Amino acid sequence: MVKEVKTLYQRHFGRYGYRRITLALRKELNIPVNFKTIAKIMKQIGLKSKIRSKKYKSYKGEIGKAADNILQRDFTADKPNVKWATDITEFKVKGKKLYLSPIIDLFNGEIISYNLSTSPNYRQILDMLNKGFRKIKNHEKPILHSDQGWQYRLEKYKKKLKDKQIMQSMSRKGNCLDNAIIENFFGVLKSELFYLNEYNSVSQLHSEIRKYIKYYNRDRVRLNLNGMSPVEYRTHYFKNIA
Repeated sequence: MVKEVKTLYQRHFGRYGYRRITLALRKELNIPVNFKTIAKIMKQIGLKSKIRSKKYKSYKGEIGKAADNILQRDFTADKPNVKWATDITEFKVKGKKLYLSPIIDLFNGEIISYNLSTSPNYRQILDMLNKGFRKIKNHEKPILHSDQGWQYRLEKYKKKLKDKQIMQSMSRKGNCLDNAIIENFFGVLKSELFYLNEYNSVSQLHSEIRKYIKYYNRDRVRLNLNGMSPVEYRTHYFKNIA
């Protein structure tokens, strides 16, 4: 069992803790095992999950009017494209910065669109929105939740959402728990990728983040998705309603 645990731990680049290792053993190797057993084995051989970190803060004062907090920390959705969340996080490499702006679907935690930019500007947000809009059907009108960052208070941002009949929702000022799902994603991304490696340039990190998001969506199993990845869970949902 130790060999199998080490193999899975290495296959996922040290990103899995005992819970996901247990699910992977059941799913990938068909080994019936419980969480306590794997936790004990991982402790004995010195394997553990990583630590998470802080986020970039985009609030710059009262620019435009804040939207109401429609989401109200109800992060559940019974189907895709009902509730989305977005935010921006910052990375620093060799004195230079890289900003990631994604949209996450609260149904399955899938990153449905994103943009990477060396500066946090509105073009980044617009590109992210346009990519996200291509993922929805005409009858789908998701809520899009964010914090009170300056990008989301711009009139042109609000108009973009209104034109698509997408309802805007905002966290209360200074309350990160109101957008906890995407905060959690940023923590996972940084602990499983950014802090595990050394990067020589922003372009190198840019490439690795793209690879990681693909891995996160397609391969990384989640406990709250019955041991499936976000894409697997979405596929499973549509098969069941067909």
